[in-house]
Amino acid sequence: MSVPATIHDLLARTVGAHPDLSAVSDQETRLSYAELADRVDAVAHELVRLGVRAEDRIGVYVPRGVGAVVTVLGVLRAGAAYVPIDVGYPKRRRERMVQAGRLRLLLADPDTARRAAGSPVEVAELDWRVLAPAPAPAVHVDPRSAACVLFTSGSTGRPKGVVLEHRHMVAFAEDAVLPAVGPGDRMAQASNLSFDTFTFELLRSMAGGAELVVMPAFADLLGADLRRQLRRYRITVMLAPAIALNHVARHDREAFASLRVLCSGGDVLLADTCRELREGGFDGDLLNLYGPTEATVACTAQRVRNPPEDCTRVPIGHPTASARLYVLDDRLAPASSGELYVGGAAVGRGYLDQPGHTAQRFIADPFAADGSRMYATGDRVRTGPDGALEYLGRVDDQVKISGHRVEPAEVERALYEHPQVREAAVAAAGEDGGLRLVAFVIPAADEFSPARLRAFLTERLPAAYVPAEIVALDAMPLDANGKRDWARLREVAEDRSRRRRAYEPPRTATERYLVRLWEELLRVESIGVRDDFFGLGGHSLLAARGRMCIRRDLQTDLPPEVVFENSVVEDLAKAIDQVRSDPAGTADAARRGGARGRSLHTP
Repeated sequence: MSVPATIHDLLARTVGAHPDLSAVSDQETRLSYAELADRVDAVAHELVRLGVRAEDRIGVYVPRGVGAVVTVLGVLRAGAAYVPIDVGYPKRRRERMVQAGRLRLLLADPDTARRAAGSPVEVAELDWRVLAPAPAPAVHVDPRSAACVLFTSGSTGRPKGVVLEHRHMVAFAEDAVLPAVGPGDRMAQASNLSFDTFTFELLRSMAGGAELVVMPAFADLLGADLRRQLRRYRITVMLAPAIALNHVARHDREAFASLRVLCSGGDVLLADTCRELREGGFDGDLLNLYGPTEATVACTAQRVRNPPEDCTRVPIGHPTASARLYVLDDRLAPASSGELYVGGAAVGRGYLDQPGHTAQRFIADPFAADGSRMYATGDRVRTGPDGALEYLGRVDDQVKISGHRVEPAEVERALYEHPQVREAAVAAAGEDGGLRLVAFVIPAADEFSPARLRAFLTERLPAAYVPAEIVALDAMPLDANGKRDWARLREVAEDRSRRRRAYEPPRTATERYLVRLWEELLRVESIGVRDDFFGLGGHSLLAARGRMCIRRDLQTDLPPEVVFENSVVEDLAKAIDQVRSDPAGTADAARRGGARGRSLHTP
């Protein structure tokens, strides 16, 4: 068979070589590659019948599972581009994506179709399981046809849709620098469809003939004993968020020991994490990947064996086979330290309907003779002694929160929509690998309520965009030039984190245990019994880690909601003590034990 030019070519090649191998599975369904291709053709045939044409954008608003994979590939086989919309997004966010994407259709299952009622686009309820077999539609898909639109945060405060073409995604799927995945491998599918990690999971497994295994979301895996789950699903290959690896390695360094390949990305990977993983028995390929969505998932890779003792953060590494990397100064001249630019076969088309922003970030590659473009990442890097690139930070204000790219301007825009907000500023505080978002607000009225403001933001923004802390100020600090004094704002955040509420020491053994645990998880000193887990910067991944530690150290298994409903030290201690005294009624006992729940802070 000829070299694949489109994503469907990749599938056809694997079907020809391994028709009977398992292609994708979840807890209810398993499809072989031949069965997957038949289902994909049926979906594509139905979409063409509904009038879908080349370059149409089709929203995929379905939960993770075999059905999501069939739907995505069916959209591509019909010649259209898929636009993944996370089923967990608030209604306002979903509608903005629908409008910005100018969708032709929004595909949904029966449950999400009800939630999408009233959407500003036609909603098509599609059940792939009951579609009659149909031949593949006679549709020509060009390698330069759009394959997907992935939304990321934009410098204007509005989400930007990154358009990737078939040729870009095929180049990534076939990249020889990334670890080979083949028959017999089981690739974990633990990310949501809107995150470009899904692209890695789907394309790399499909191109190599591996099985894509749909598992619980990563945060749920942490709370359900990750090590056990990976063995239960017999996973051999996984791409895990760096922030999650950093968390897990400190408390269960053997969790990933059964894997053959472990890739990390999305945030700073700590060298200590890699050492812990190796000491825990992981002897497979360990890679730190870096890449913006605009360059198709990953454009650098760093293989990690045993980091040098003086290494604290793993480099982002060397270029993949489909990427050309340039470190340039402000005049676009090569430099040892500067902004990273990416050229090569995986650089995307640009931003949907935003020619101005596309022209700013996707510029002519002066080092290539083929007329191609390079992408300005906005990331500062330097070249290490061995040629590996080291990540230094952002050129602009964009930050990574729990592995998600967040533009503070977008959060500020949402804050200004609230009638009680007169002025707002949003910044990241904390350390690499554990940043939290802090919103500074000058209230427009005396009755300002952080709780109501948080509820307002939760209805409009994804969870990673909702600030971990909301700080009310009398005036915005300014620097000598009359601009916001960002250094002073971050000092305010750190000072508040240090002071918090009046300190009250732990009184019981359980309270003392929780204080020690929270101080370790949150990297905060002098936690008192009235301090709130989420108010100190906690989030769902840390809460899951906490439950894992409590189960290990206290032999007490807490339902997930108990931690969220009892996020103050003394409340959670009472809940734990009640469960230990009444193990048969775990959930009810925990709810009786806690004094109060918390709705103010973001999980």
